[in-house]
Amino acid sequence: MEIDKAIRESDDRRLKTKYNNAIYVIQRALALYSIEEVAFSFNGGKDSTVLLHLLRAGYYLYKSGKDHSTADPDDCAITFPMRIIYFESPSAFPEINSFTYDTATSFKLQMDIIRLDFKSGLEALLKAKPIRAIFLGVRIGDPTAVGQEQFSPSSPGWPPFMRVNPILDWSYRDIWAFLLTCKVRYCSLYDQGYTSIGSIHDTVPNALLSIGNSNNSEEKFKPAYLLPDGRLERAGRIKKYSSRPLSAISNGVKSEDPHRKCMLTASVIAVGDEILFGTVEDRLGSTLCRKLHSVGWAVSQFSVTQNDVDSVAEEVERQKSRNDTVFIFGGVGPLLSDVTVAGVAKAFGVRTAPDEEFEEYLRHLIGEKCTGDRNEMAQLPEGITELLHHEQLRVPLIKCQNVIILTATNVAELDQEWDCLIEFMSSDSHLVAVEPFVSKRLATTLSEVEAAHPLSEICIEFPDLYIGGYRESRKGPLVVTFEGKDQERINAAVEALRKKFQPESFSEIN
Repeated sequence: MEIDKAIRESDDRRLKTKYNNAIYVIQRALALYSIEEVAFSFNGGKDSTVLLHLLRAGYYLYKSGKDHSTADPDDCAITFPMRIIYFESPSAFPEINSFTYDTATSFKLQMDIIRLDFKSGLEALLKAKPIRAIFLGVRIGDPTAVGQEQFSPSSPGWPPFMRVNPILDWSYRDIWAFLLTCKVRYCSLYDQGYTSIGSIHDTVPNALLSIGNSNNSEEKFKPAYLLPDGRLERAGRIKKYSSRPLSAISNGVKSEDPHRKCMLTASVIAVGDEILFGTVEDRLGSTLCRKLHSVGWAVSQFSVTQNDVDSVAEEVERQKSRNDTVFIFGGVGPLLSDVTVAGVAKAFGVRTAPDEEFEEYLRHLIGEKCTGDRNEMAQLPEGITELLHHEQLRVPLIKCQNVIILTATNVAELDQEWDCLIEFMSSDSHLVAVEPFVSKRLATTLSEVEAAHPLSEICIEFPDLYIGGYRESRKGPLVVTFEGKDQERINAAVEALRKKFQPESFSEIN
């Protein structure tokens, strides 16, 4: 069988592993269901094309009673009788239609053409045919892949059938490695810069493959397999973006207050039983709060949670909806107690899945002991993860929507990661610098009882400022703090407080 032979002769160990796993899933499905009870949803795309040839190889190996290490590559007498489903759409590219029909003819496929929407078409098909399982070319990162496993029952409200996903864990790189290694024909659009094909209304060539052209002739693109970053394969899908309004906090003042400044808020989460046990004194949290304060961000909460997936998930879920950004550190690594990434994934309602690019970083950092299926550290939240690269970082920072996972274990490492985040400000919106805070501190020998009522009046008069007090020791002086974005307002608040007491009652400290 030509597909199996090409893979066995390849030197690509990763591709061989992906192929073996996919063949296992296919053969398992064929053992559970008869050939009349299974079907394959083919759409002419690259993923679907890969799955077609995997099914051909898997069916051949299953029927021949051989595994792929002993099969005769020249024994092609076994035909491929599986039912193929093609949902023909008026919004499909002509090249997709042509490729699909040509493929069906070339491999003598039994193809049912359905001209209804996917759900209605499936309902009609399953009523007419005894189909119980459908092979799908779904991969992690696809919009429909969230929550799916290799065998997943159909969703509530859909006709009942088993979704079989043999290439669920395949990356963009794996797909093209298979197509090029096995030298199988694919749709011509992929050679014109298209990397992910939807309808004619929402798909354009990927701009990342554009070839610079000094002439005014038609723009040209490199083929899809030359895309350097597979996570950007859907960059050619046309989207409409909406911006989320920035949230803010203050001392109860409404947004129309003329003195109020635009405020961005963050929360900081530390993960570590060792902090809660008191065996380790956390220094990263306070350092990060100071750094956020220095760029004008208000920290709404700093919390410490135990090394437990549910605890992390609950805290992230609570904070991510209340703040512009959540920073979380601790619990990142290969140990059983390192649950931060899994907790973040659970907070967003997604699962963790292998990230090929992150795995490459870990391979260079740790070596071959941490690659392939054993690499738990390369499992990142699917569909929501963005890697923040910087030449000063050995591994990129992990950003999941508005949650940034820091890997720093000490202040020096945090300083380095922070400096990289600061550089991102000039080129992206991961962390936006706003008007910085200004502050003033006054020391007094007055007791809390004496200062409480006048301070309350000042807080009411200046609701846009953060006014508080603390003592470094019970016998030490009371320190009153004024924080805000407007130096004049702070000076006015200080002067108002001084007028309520003798001038010498307060002294300014640095």
